[in-house]
Amino acid sequence: MKKVMILIENLFDEQELIYPYHRLREDFEVVLIGSKKGEAYKSKAGFSLKSDLGSEEVNPEEYEALFIPGGFSPDYMRRTEATVNLVKMFIKTGKPVAAICHGPWMLASADAIKDKEVTSFFSIKDDMIHAGGIWVDKEVVVSDNILTSRNPGDLPALMKKFVEMI
Repeated sequence: MKKVMILIENLFDEQELIYPYHRLREDFEVVLIGSKKGEAYKSKAGFSLKSDLGSEEVNPEEYEALFIPGGFSPDYMRRTEATVNLVKMFIKTGKPVAAICHGPWMLASADAIKDKEVTSFFSIKDDMIHAGGIWVDKEVVVSDNILTSRNPGDLPALMKKFVEMI
């Protein structure tokens, strides 16, 4: 069975992690990757999930896709060098990478959006532009192997396209 990783860190948005987690489990083995293995991470509302692996122990070649949820968690994700390096390495594989809401912060930290069309939650539009991205206000934006969306309302369209690309 193909494996897909989802990044997890404190203050994740429940909808942006749980919806993709269960949708992807229909067709793939889903692995939650945190900065530390076995760590319990809390959502914005206090819901807790444990990571399966830590970012430093992941081989990107073993996975078919990467999903980056939003909330405030991407700001914590990018504070862990191993997580940023994992995203950088995975993007180089050419396999699909999806990021929603504040998730594109990780793409900016991984230096992955220069000259690419991207979208995000409107409040980080300037961050996307300063990282070299071409920001557009669309439900789903696909630029090479990178998919981005704005908010939880975009999840059905994002997940449909993401699964197609896997």
